[in-house]
Formats: sequence, C-alpha cells, structure tokens
Amino acid sequence: MPKSPAPPVPQPGEPNAVAQFEQSLDELEQLVAKMEGGELNLDESLRSFERGITLYRNCQAALEQAEARVKLLLDPEHPESASPFASPAER
Repeated sequence: MPKSPAPPVPQPGEPNAVAQFEQSLDELEQLVAKMEGGELNLDESLRSFERGITLYRNCQAALEQAEARVKLLLDPEHPESASPFASPAER
C-alpha cells in the first residue's frame, strides 16, 4: 500500500505554525477517540493508526521547534546552554 506524503512540518517563522499544530493535535485526538470507541474495522484502524503516527510526529517536531525558539530567546548568544524546563513532577 503506497504511503501518502506527510504534511509539512510547521516552521518557526510561519504565522500559522500554531494553528497547524492545533489542527494536527485536534485530528489526532479525534482519531484516538474513534479507535478507542471500536467503531472502525481493521483496515480503517490501520489507516487511522498510520495517520495518527504522522500527526504525532508532526506535533512532536513542532514542539521541538518551539523549545528551540524558547532556548534561543532565553540565551541568544548560547542557545545550546539553555537548560530545559522542569516538569511539574520534577519541581
């Protein structure tokens, strides 16, 4: 089965990057709900799973780009030395 090309990953300079992230996340949540609801046959489930993986990877890439931008804003001269945010469990 041929794979459909993955949608473009939002770039930091694009004005609609946040909207694309939100749209991908919303679609992913809808796919998960359908799959958990058991309303899909096996073929639909596999296609939904493949689409979900693509959406997940796009969201993850967007989050990594956002983290890189935050690091750059925190220390423009040495963004690689900026420390990651602590999770609520680590505080």
